[in-house]
Amino acid sequence: MIAAALSFAFGCFGLALVLNLWRVIRSPGVPDRVLALDTMVVNLIALLVLYGIQRSTAVYFEAAVLIAMVGFVSTVAYAKFMLRGDIVE
Repeated sequence: MIAAALSFAFGCFGLALVLNLWRVIRSPGVPDRVLALDTMVVNLIALLVLYGIQRSTAVYFEAAVLIAMVGFVSTVAYAKFMLRGDIVE
C-alpha cells in the first residue's frame, strides 16, 4: 500500500514540478517567475523527502533541509532585488 501511495505522490509532485517550469518559462513578469521558482523548490523538497522514505535513508532528508535553506536565501535575494534593484548594499 505504501508503494502505491509513494508512486501516486511522485506523480503528483512531478507533474507540479513540470507545471511550475512551464510557469517560469511563460510567465508575464518577474514576480510570477520568482513565485514559480519558489514553488519549484518546495516541490523538489517534497520529492527528496518521498525518495528518502522510499529508500529508507536519512541522507535525502538532510539534502532536503539544505535545499530548503538555499531556497529561502534565494527567495529573499530575489525579493530584495525586485524592491531595490541591488542585492548587496
